[in-house]
Amino acid sequence: MSWADFQAAEPRFAQAVQQRFQQYKHHVLATIRKDGSPRVTGLEVSFLHGELWLGMMPNSRKALDLRRDPRFAVQANPGEGDDLRDGDVRISGRAVEVTDADVIARYSEGTKPPEPFHLFRVELTEVVGTSVEGDSLVIRAWRPGSPVRTIRRGNGDETPRED
Repeated sequence: MSWADFQAAEPRFAQAVQQRFQQYKHHVLATIRKDGSPRVTGLEVSFLHGELWLGMMPNSRKALDLRRDPRFAVQANPGEGDDLRDGDVRISGRAVEVTDADVIARYSEGTKPPEPFHLFRVELTEVVGTSVEGDSLVIRAWRPGSPVRTIRRGNGDETPRED
C-alpha cells in the first residue's frame, strides 16, 4: 500500500506521522543483513508524489540489504532531550527499488540527490505512533485493510484498553 493510500484511509494519523518525520532530517533505518541479523543505520526519508521514498548511496550496505530482503522499519528521529513531547513513530514495510529513469528524474526534481543513488519506494505494512497523553501511554497502530487501533495504558492500570 502506498503512502497516498494510507493518507486516504487514515488522513489524520498519516498527517501526524508525516509531520513527525519532517521535524528532523535524519532517522534510523533497520534492515536485515545477509546472515539474518539486524542492521541499523541513519537515513533520510522523502514524502513526494503520494509516496514515501528511501534514497541511498550506491552499493551502501543498507541498499544491498534491501535489494536482497526488502523488509525494513524506519524510526523517526526522537529529537533532543528525553520528553518525546511529539511522540514516537515507526513505519514498516517493503522497499521496492525504482530503476525507471523517468520516475527517478521526477523524484530528483524536488530533492537534488547525489548522483548516482539507489531509490526505493515504500510499500507500507504497518505504521505505529506512541505518545504520552496525560498519565497514559497511547499506542496507535495501523495496517493495510484495518482502521487505526488505539491502545491505552496507564493510571496504574497495567491492563491495556483499546479505544
